[in-house]
Amino acid sequence: MSPLEFIHKLRWNQIPADTQRQVKRCLLDTIGSAIGGRKTKLSSIIYEFTASTFAGKGAFLWLDGREVSTAGAALAHGMTIDALDIHDNFNAAKGHAGVAVVPTALATLNLTSEDKVSGQELLVTIAVGYEIALRAGMALHSTACDYHTSGAWNALGCAAILARRLHLSKEKTRHALGIAEYHGPRSQMMRCIDHPTMLKDGSGWGAMVGISAGLLAHKGFTGAPAVTLESPEVAEIWADIGEHWYLNEQDFKRYAVCHWAQPPIAGTLALMNEHHITAQEIELIQVFTFNEATRLTCRHPKTTEEAQYSLPFPVAAAVIHGNLGPGELSGKALTDRRVLELADRIEIHEDDFCNAQFPRIQIARVRIKTTDNRTFGSDPVEAPWDLSDIQQPHQPPDQKLREKFHWLAANKLSASRATELEEKIWHCDALPDANALVDLLISP
Repeated sequence: MSPLEFIHKLRWNQIPADTQRQVKRCLLDTIGSAIGGRKTKLSSIIYEFTASTFAGKGAFLWLDGREVSTAGAALAHGMTIDALDIHDNFNAAKGHAGVAVVPTALATLNLTSEDKVSGQELLVTIAVGYEIALRAGMALHSTACDYHTSGAWNALGCAAILARRLHLSKEKTRHALGIAEYHGPRSQMMRCIDHPTMLKDGSGWGAMVGISAGLLAHKGFTGAPAVTLESPEVAEIWADIGEHWYLNEQDFKRYAVCHWAQPPIAGTLALMNEHHITAQEIELIQVFTFNEATRLTCRHPKTTEEAQYSLPFPVAAAVIHGNLGPGELSGKALTDRRVLELADRIEIHEDDFCNAQFPRIQIARVRIKTTDNRTFGSDPVEAPWDLSDIQQPHQPPDQKLREKFHWLAANKLSASRATELEEKIWHCDALPDANALVDLLISP
């Protein structure tokens, strides 16, 4: 099956059962991340910007109710999901697809006047978006000299969704993908690592670009070819589309910080649990990890973004609080004396073994020295819910993702509304109209 055939011809019964389940898990996790992200200052700003700048019809701002354009909704929701930094991740492309794909799929349900979009079709559309985006990301990383944000390639997944939703011809689909690739934000990821701000991973921008690319191609705007899809040097990446599912290789975040900081958090907490070490007994924590993670150096963050793109602060916060969500990464939590003092006692060292595994496997080793001169060290450890070639795959069971969803939804949705939304997601393939799911997201 060619990529263009995959975009337009894929059907629900052609997706393996385990991948069907994974689509639902990604949908649940991404929506939960969006709900949690509404608690951030970034989300408040982008919602107001969208309402004033992207006024239009066809989509609604989640947990708000204002009607905006489809491109505006995808921008606002993508940036809101990015704001909390707890959405799913794909190591091979060093970035994120669902943050752009899911908002695009949901924003475009009413794009045409045709029959309603079924839940099955919504899930198929999301699967298409993921596979196109992830492969485009792998292709771009294998051919480009710079390390770019996810918006540079998840824009193609969003354009693929529009091509399917609008029933674009083969040629117009090529143009949509070409426009998305050309205008996708090739922003410098390490610039945001070194200087954390609300720019984040460019995914909201990627979603907006992908929708715009599809709408432009529909009107006859040209933009082919997409080099990351059509160049001979990346042909192998696309050869098995529809047979091998990279969607199954998504991992999920346990903590609301950069993925690179999650292995040290997991290693530190595991050592404390195994050896019954209390926070008060810790004299020094040494982290040995790959080069990119060693650049997460902010110890005393002043903003949520600085806290998320840090290694010492979230490790210290996890030791003190045991959890890392909006409450531990904003407001008064940023000035917690216990966390700041421990963050100053965390050393970060580059490690050759960890470098050699990056990016497909993102790991760290941790050593804790206690106040009574004991030393405890870990083996290489990865993020809690990653896939691994070092250990057996340990994706979180569905119950863990359910718990995470309700934790993120707390204080934003009533327990009954969150439960109804969760059930709609798990049984989305039975919905005659996917708007039944979106309706639960709209009102404040």
